[in-house]
Amino acid sequence: MSKSVDAGCANKGKMTGEIRLLTLKTESELEGLNGYLASASYLSGEVPTQIDRVVFDSLSGPPNPEKVHLARWYKHIASFSADARKQFTGVNCDLTGISVTLGPELAKGLCTTSAKPKKKGKGEDKLVLKTAKGTRDYGPQQMALRADVLEKIVKCFHRHGAETIDTPVFELKDVLTGKYGEDSKLIYDLADQGGEILSLRYDLTVPFARYVAMNKIASIKRYQIAKVYRRDNPAMTRGRYREFVQCDFDIAGTYDPMLPDVECVRVVSEILESLKLGQYSIKVNHRRLLDGLFESCGVPEDKFRSICSAVDKLDKCTWEAVREEMVGEKGLSGDAADLIGEYVKLSGGSELVEKLQADPRLQSSKAAAEGLEAMKLFLHYCSLYELTGTVKLDLSLARGLDYYTGIIYEAVLQEQAGEESVGSVAGGGRYDELVGMFDPKGRKVPCVGVSIGVERIFSLLEARNEDQSIRSSPTDVFVASAQKGLLEERMKICTMLWKAGIKAEQSYRANPKLLAQLQQCEQSKIPLAVVLGESELQNGEVTVRVVKSREEIKVKRDTLVNVLPELLATLREKENSLCEKK
Repeated sequence: MSKSVDAGCANKGKMTGEIRLLTLKTESELEGLNGYLASASYLSGEVPTQIDRVVFDSLSGPPNPEKVHLARWYKHIASFSADARKQFTGVNCDLTGISVTLGPELAKGLCTTSAKPKKKGKGEDKLVLKTAKGTRDYGPQQMALRADVLEKIVKCFHRHGAETIDTPVFELKDVLTGKYGEDSKLIYDLADQGGEILSLRYDLTVPFARYVAMNKIASIKRYQIAKVYRRDNPAMTRGRYREFVQCDFDIAGTYDPMLPDVECVRVVSEILESLKLGQYSIKVNHRRLLDGLFESCGVPEDKFRSICSAVDKLDKCTWEAVREEMVGEKGLSGDAADLIGEYVKLSGGSELVEKLQADPRLQSSKAAAEGLEAMKLFLHYCSLYELTGTVKLDLSLARGLDYYTGIIYEAVLQEQAGEESVGSVAGGGRYDELVGMFDPKGRKVPCVGVSIGVERIFSLLEARNEDQSIRSSPTDVFVASAQKGLLEERMKICTMLWKAGIKAEQSYRANPKLLAQLQQCEQSKIPLAVVLGESELQNGEVTVRVVKSREEIKVKRDTLVNVLPELLATLREKENSLCEKK
């Protein structure tokens, strides 16, 4: 019996229609499908569509492995959950390619039209210039702000002895599948370009674990700053994008308990202090403690991860909404949900650990006892690293990613009047099992790390600096001329400054007006101008002008490369002093 599903065509100018799958049972039909998939990633277009879903659902199970291309396609579609498959795009009803291989009658059965092609309206074929949803451009001033933030972050990483690596922007889909829990549906899949099923990286942690396993690394302290991609609902003003920069710091290797973990939290604290973002707190919890809590409250073990994902939403939703999800969607009993509700409201320091260790319900759980003992040691180390005032145990912190196995943490800024909340600005935890998932022999390399939410920090600082002009030009010296005919002399001065490592530029006009040159200095916030004139040339001198104060001094041409760095250092010292007073 054939199956059908309604699905409007996704592309303008294509036909809307109904998928009506002819039963694919005969060996020749399956062989035809295998042959078609030898040169195509999906059955219609470059992304999975409703046709892929319906064909997948019609098959009684995995095909014969000898049908390599059909088996590869089946395994890939099976990697999506049933709910994710329902979200596949509408149908591109142009089946010209598939009809060649399957035969026109069988291909025709995949999509029968029920409407006439849409006609393009006037001007509909014009290109609309815009960035893709969830992405944005960055101008020179915004990039200058970002560079300043990243410079401070990298200095902190270097201070703690980290070295950097880089990994590809896309990975084999199998590398990413099954690592992110319910968030796996946010992964961007790529069209098959050469027999490999690929996806854009969702974060930097899983590629790092793959790198450690592939290169048989036993220990490394690394940082990585790179773009990642998530098919999420963007919130641009809060720094939530589909393409964004992640900034990770991780320690891999077998060490004594909690020493690498507490250093990661110390790194977060130092970065937030250096960026002067305001008051913040770092919430911590432990996956073993959470598992023990769920066990003690009557949550079945097979629901631990799904309930953990629900608890993870408490920073965005009310307890009532989370409870409804637990009971209504996850199938948890109301009594168990209410018991969880009593615990997730608790937060504090060492005193809370002692209170929970004395809790009769938690005492019956080995996992909870292990988690609490670990948190006791962690909070003791926090006091030695002078973190007691900012770090607190918060039982509502869950972090829904499946790969966490131990301590988890998250940094949150305290909201300031008139500012939109940006949520957490850093998060991470311990993931001891992830590397072993990629190692052929299951060799485990314990890891712990943190990711700094730099996009949210950028958005916050952009809003705070909205009314201020940020210097985007790196130029320190502008070489100007006061009269005509001095282009060649300007070029000689520029060459001399460049050879000395001084950042300098000049006008690209042969005879620019002096006023226009000085105005360019002011607009670009270039601190110094070297002005050439006929009298200066005769005396072997130049005039050095401090652009902001308009002070001028005469400098011998042969000492210029020594005088300029000293002047620049003095100006920076004054500027830093003013910033500290503010």
